[in-house]
Amino acid sequence: MEPIDIELLKQLCGIFAPSGNESALTKYLIEYVETQQDNWKTKPELIYGEEFQDCLILKFGEPTTAIFAHLDSIGFTVRYENQLVPIGGPEVESGDLLVGHDAMGPIECKIKDEDGHLFYDFGRGIESGTDLVYKCDFRETEEYFQSCYIDNRLGVYNALKVAETLENGLIIFSCWEEHGGGTVSFLCKWMYEKYKVKQALISDITWITDGVTHGQGVVVSLRDSSIPRREYVDKIIALAEASGVPYQIEVERSGGSDGREIQQSQYPIDWCFVGAPEDYVHTPNELVHKADITAMVTLYKYLMNNL
Repeated sequence: MEPIDIELLKQLCGIFAPSGNESALTKYLIEYVETQQDNWKTKPELIYGEEFQDCLILKFGEPTTAIFAHLDSIGFTVRYENQLVPIGGPEVESGDLLVGHDAMGPIECKIKDEDGHLFYDFGRGIESGTDLVYKCDFRETEEYFQSCYIDNRLGVYNALKVAETLENGLIIFSCWEEHGGGTVSFLCKWMYEKYKVKQALISDITWITDGVTHGQGVVVSLRDSSIPRREYVDKIIALAEASGVPYQIEVERSGGSDGREIQQSQYPIDWCFVGAPEDYVHTPNELVHKADITAMVTLYKYLMNNL
């Protein structure tokens, strides 16, 4: 099973990249790939630029399957008179620490929730339009990691670990997932029309529920608010079974991922959500079991070699 690169995961969780403001993480990933790729089994082609906005694609060999991992996190935008507007769906508690930067300098402030109306508590006014995110407090115990933005920096981490041994495939880092999506449609167009790639895995994080628990393996989702094509999902489950990697089955009525946008695109692309489960979702204290991280990376490597 895969060892965990704690420092890489910690760095990823601390990078400022709320929905619509992902460029710092994109630049980090480009630099990371350029410095690490000589140690990988296959050097990828890096694809990015204005036509891809802040998205990044790594192309390995002759791809038949794509991994999608969204870069963005939930957060907040400063409005007027100390008001905050959520980015995505943060679960807020008064006193949570937020960080950011405006024209007057760095910001570290507390959030106040007054009957569902959000405000910041800071010693000066913050420039309207400034994005703020949870302050990263990365913690480790014998069995768990806990931090803000494990959703979806763990999905990004997983993709980077798979990249180390990948020979054929696409790794696609998307944007805006937490706030309605918007990039996956043109990414689907690009990968289908250029390479005829018709199958995808969604490298994202799901929830601990009554049917999904810590330490029991990576989750293969049969459905959330969207329903992937069952023939493809059954293929993923058969491969998961053959791999010997611990996994869990998820069935939910709500929630979503980049898979929703793939399904709504005009292209016949199959998808399946495969990811570790976490507790305290969309808070500064997201909690994931180390064994589930290891299972996620190990199963992805197996799937990408066998799909």
